[in-house]
Amino acid sequence: MRQLPFSDSCERNKEPILDVLKEILPARGRILEIGSCTGQHLVFFAPHFPHLQWQPSDCPEYLEGLFARLEIEGGANTLPPIELDVFGPWPDQIFDAVYSANTAHIMSWDAVCAMFAGLENHLAPGSVFCLYGPFNQAGKFTSDSNEVFDRHLRARSAQMGLRDLEALESLAIGHHMHLESQHSLPANNQLLVFRMNEDSDHD
Repeated sequence: MRQLPFSDSCERNKEPILDVLKEILPARGRILEIGSCTGQHLVFFAPHFPHLQWQPSDCPEYLEGLFARLEIEGGANTLPPIELDVFGPWPDQIFDAVYSANTAHIMSWDAVCAMFAGLENHLAPGSVFCLYGPFNQAGKFTSDSNEVFDRHLRARSAQMGLRDLEALESLAIGHHMHLESQHSLPANNQLLVFRMNEDSDHD
């Protein structure tokens, strides 16, 4: 039997994240997951939203593992994975929600900016973008462990690192979104909920 890609952190955080998503996500429509990676979040969340079609996506190097997991654990409302580079091209459709976990600190800041720019053109008016991970506030780490994690990331690449909540909020405003709520979750992580303004259109 083929061994599926696996992330310990996905197993640890999936239930607390789900508790928040149940309060936020629409009952039906299509949701894009940016950076699905191992697919563990997707296959765990999807059965709880049977009328929401889940579109996984990631960079090419993760797609084989994603296909393998979905072939075994996917359900009726999980779609085949697609390749998505936030710099483009994006899929030619509008989504009713977007979810992404542990991506903003791995991406370069330019890529984070590109992600929000893409969302402006592919997220339906009034819909949410849920972004999970560790974030700084007021330019400061929220815990010692987050500071250690940030040093580890920057040792891997100078373009990685924890993002400031205020910078993300400003970025969202520039792309017709606003930070609607932030939810504190275990291990000094947060789920940020950005909502696309109702008057946004996609010409």
